[in-house]
Amino acid sequence: MGKFVYMFEEGRADMKSLLGGKGANLAEMTRIGLPVPQGFTVTTEACNRYYSEWSMSIPAELEREIFDNLEKLQAITGKVFGDNHNPLLVSVRSGAVISMPGMMDTILNLGLNDQSVTGLSKSTGNERFALDSYRRFIQMFGDVVTHIEKYKFEGILDKVKEKRGAEHDTDLTAEDLREVVDRYKELYRAEIGEDFPQEPKKQLLMAVKAVFDSWNNPRAIAYRNINEIPHHLGTAVNVQSMVFGNMGDTSGTGVAFTRNPATGVKALFGEFLMNAQGEDVVAGIRTPKSIDQLNEILPDVHRQFVEVAGLLEKHYRDMQDIEFTVERGILYILQTRNGKRTAEAALKVAVDLVGEGLISKEEALMRVQPQQLDQMLHPNFDPAFLKEAQLLAQGLPASPGAATGKVYFTAEEAVDAVSRGEKAILVRQETSPEDIEGMNAAEGILTSRGGMTSHAAVVARGMGKCCVAGCGEIRVEEENKRFVVKGITIAEGDYISLDGSSGKVYQGSIPTIEPGLSGNFATLMKWADEVRTLKVRTNADNPRDAEAAVKFGAEGIGLCRTEHMFFEEERIPVVREMIISRSREQRQKALDRLMPMQKEDFKGIFKVMGERPVTIRLLDPPLHEFLPKEDHDIRNLAGDMGIQFEELKGIVKDLEEFNPMLGHRGCRLAITYPEIAEMQTRAIIEAAIEVSAETGIRVKPEIMVPLVGNVSELSFLKEFIIKTAAKVIEETGADLEYMVGTMIEVPRAAITADEIAREAEFFSFGTNDLTQMAMGFSRDDAGKFLEEYKKKGIIEADPFQRLDQTGVGKLVEMAVQLGKKERPDIKLGICGEHGGDPSSIDFFYRVGLNYVSCSPFRVPIARLAAAQAVIRNRE
Repeated sequence: MGKFVYMFEEGRADMKSLLGGKGANLAEMTRIGLPVPQGFTVTTEACNRYYSEWSMSIPAELEREIFDNLEKLQAITGKVFGDNHNPLLVSVRSGAVISMPGMMDTILNLGLNDQSVTGLSKSTGNERFALDSYRRFIQMFGDVVTHIEKYKFEGILDKVKEKRGAEHDTDLTAEDLREVVDRYKELYRAEIGEDFPQEPKKQLLMAVKAVFDSWNNPRAIAYRNINEIPHHLGTAVNVQSMVFGNMGDTSGTGVAFTRNPATGVKALFGEFLMNAQGEDVVAGIRTPKSIDQLNEILPDVHRQFVEVAGLLEKHYRDMQDIEFTVERGILYILQTRNGKRTAEAALKVAVDLVGEGLISKEEALMRVQPQQLDQMLHPNFDPAFLKEAQLLAQGLPASPGAATGKVYFTAEEAVDAVSRGEKAILVRQETSPEDIEGMNAAEGILTSRGGMTSHAAVVARGMGKCCVAGCGEIRVEEENKRFVVKGITIAEGDYISLDGSSGKVYQGSIPTIEPGLSGNFATLMKWADEVRTLKVRTNADNPRDAEAAVKFGAEGIGLCRTEHMFFEEERIPVVREMIISRSREQRQKALDRLMPMQKEDFKGIFKVMGERPVTIRLLDPPLHEFLPKEDHDIRNLAGDMGIQFEELKGIVKDLEEFNPMLGHRGCRLAITYPEIAEMQTRAIIEAAIEVSAETGIRVKPEIMVPLVGNVSELSFLKEFIIKTAAKVIEETGADLEYMVGTMIEVPRAAITADEIAREAEFFSFGTNDLTQMAMGFSRDDAGKFLEEYKKKGIIEADPFQRLDQTGVGKLVEMAVQLGKKERPDIKLGICGEHGGDPSSIDFFYRVGLNYVSCSPFRVPIARLAAAQAVIRNRE
């Protein structure tokens, strides 16, 4: 059957795809001699076979291999699984190839039963510790393996604490914990219909199966969809001998980063709890202490941990996220992985590691995820308004940024609010992995419990979401849909504002200001620009957007949509007058009034862009989009325009189409009404000539004809454009260069790109429409089924967000090759949504495009992704 289980001592760091990230790192730390509790890893391949070949069951051959390695672990530890005197206990943890913190399942203390708990008590001389470990195991096993709701166990524990007057779990005696264990077992029997399993090997197999099952739990699937992690990778299962942080005052457990994951500052950053197990830290049930305070409690352990942290960072050449346990004064490292970090931290760590000589500039570029830059490109609170804002509470600055929105108390309500167009702030006592979709939808997250390494903090930093955690001043009443602080009640739907950089919570909505882009951001962008070969342009329809894009490093405009200018208040009446005209003469009158408006628009854009190229698309949408649809709006417009309601309604009806996407739009509109294309061409050429004369800038506009599917369409319009331009140039006596090209967005255009290249000086791939027509998906309607397609594994990603490289990509590649064959110097770009998507940019680099074009705020993302494409494809 092959080898599906590896002892830690058999693995290495480069076996990540087989052993998962956690398993590979445990093996690597074992190899370099760190104090790692030993164990073995069941591979990701076994997980994939579990789903594809083994009917979601564990075959006898895999059982034997697991138990063979369990015997080896017994020999290493000198303990026996299920023994009544000195029992071996293990943790069973997931370990995906790409880290998915908190999304899958973990079980601690496995191997305990009614007999071995006595053995653990005797071997440690600590009955309270043994019973505490047993009650934790029953709860975790019940929750993870048999899906008994966690709150039912917690309710039992809370009642016992209340009866004993205990504030914390640690205040309970051994006798109290024996009662908790008994009641937990009664709950298990009532819920499952059988006794809690007493055979340790049965427990182990059930736990391995549960971890495999957790690969496809809803929160794990949602996390993979949000972070674009492939669903076929599978998870490994790590079975590791237990060490205990809950053995008394010289034991503890914690999580620490080798650098601050929010800011990137080079200093240990983390938390720990004494007399606790790992889930206590991340669950936020008790308030943890800062890692620095470990020096006051166990100075030798703190010194050793500092040394280990430094060694691991140098070994992996990256910031590490380390889980550790101290058992009776002895330090053990349970896990290390590259730490999740904010965009600010990612930039600082990458730049600093270059300065420290640990990595090269190109490695630094690969360390920052392009999507993370989104966090750096959005506003912060305006300090002028912040002075006047009412401070409600102070929590921990868990993930930086500013967020304003309406308060919601469940993930489902936050998702619903965002779907209605609202901005939401998710407020919870503490978040759990089940909240993942609500956290993704919300602008920010506020919790009353938990620390800087709690679930809310770690997930929010990974998502780039603002988060204030551990805000103990607020009393969250989720059932009443409100929280109370200092006598003030904030109800569902009320506005609050979060400052994730300071941990402050404000009442009401606070205005924001644009971010500054300097320091490490500028350094990394400079390195990216030195590496990349793809140019990065922007999609901008007005001088304001063009100016923002230039600030972000745009090298031109790849798409200026002229129709967006038509919707402005003073223009729409003139546009509508042009549309309802019944003769060419009437239409021309309206166009003569529109022309100076269009020209001024183009002049504003040309002035901002300087000598950078600007591609202007002629009118694309169908004319009915500019007219009202409802009777009362048509009646009002008829009154404004001085015509009869019935006449205007008849025009609206005449312009209606069954399928506007494939209807009278783009080049078809220009061919039917060439006077529209003439007006727009004249406006473009006159604007270019005037800006060149006024500023000395050599403007070279690129006129783009949309929706061409047949070379004859382009030939007809190109001739018309050239004649109009020649006439303007002759009238002004100017010297102006310009280009005429087309969008490749109809599949027939891609297939006949060689013919079209005889007329077109450039191609710009309109991948939005190309995707619609190639896949037969309406972009406006596909949302109804695309989520189901993703859930059921039919597609990995929304094809309107990430290019379908296999199908639509083949059309792009074909058009590139045919176009270059006919016109070797043809300029090739892309101006659809995919121009800002990193994986699509990698594809566009590989097929030989000259530039990508995207929205202004995605320009830095595209610059970094273009540099990474060069580095990745060089390897």
